[in-house]
Amino acid sequence: MTTPTQNRANDPVEHDVRRVNHRGDETKPSWKTSELAIYVLAVIGVLIASNAVGDGAANDGGDYFAADKAWWYITLLTIGYLVSRGLAKAGSRSTDHDPRSDH
Repeated sequence: MTTPTQNRANDPVEHDVRRVNHRGDETKPSWKTSELAIYVLAVIGVLIASNAVGDGAANDGGDYFAADKAWWYITLLTIGYLVSRGLAKAGSRSTDHDPRSDH
């Protein structure tokens, strides 16, 4: 004869599951997102393009994509990235474990 405790342990449907309800952290860390990878690749692309593009066939020392223009585009990319992260943090929660939130 089996005891009720043994029946419960062998029953696949009924388990002693304890749920831990805790408030999740805001979004996952930035280094885990595809946004950061795309941002870094875009910045590298702008810097390479700025370095590679010269004055064309004119050879008059002019530069079509000067450093100041490249840094302006990088500034715009940075603003876009910051706005994107801000919107992500404002609207969602992550269930990833973040050791910084352990108390």
